[in-house]
Amino acid sequence: MITIRYVTNEDKRFWFELDKHLPEAEFEKKVRDRQGYVLFEDNEPVGILRYNLFWDNTPFCTMLYIRNDKHGCGYGLSLMKHWEDDMKSMGYGMLLTSTREDEEAQYFYRKLGYEDCGNLDIFYPVFEQPTELFLSKKL
Repeated sequence: MITIRYVTNEDKRFWFELDKHLPEAEFEKKVRDRQGYVLFEDNEPVGILRYNLFWDNTPFCTMLYIRNDKHGCGYGLSLMKHWEDDMKSMGYGMLLTSTREDEEAQYFYRKLGYEDCGNLDIFYPVFEQPTELFLSKKL
């Protein structure tokens, strides 16, 4: 049975097994502000989704991660649909997400109805990475 709930402090160990980018202080904010979810299969944690508000008014999915041994089982779709429904119930009309151009996630998001809406290129030596693609979806 699949369940999805807001992240809590009890999820911290599992969260950081998957999310190597979030500072600990930001994790505390995700818990406080209810801006993260954990997906469970039969009470076992499988995946996470976190977001923030771009421009302080538009939900932006900043991380969707499913355990490697659970890829291809529909958990990413379940988390995204849950997030979309939650954001719609809060009155938001548009969502954003992003992914690097060299990652497969762009195809996943497009299948869910997200459309390309821009990109970001950073060329500073320490921060350089492949182009970041931004995608949006009207709810």
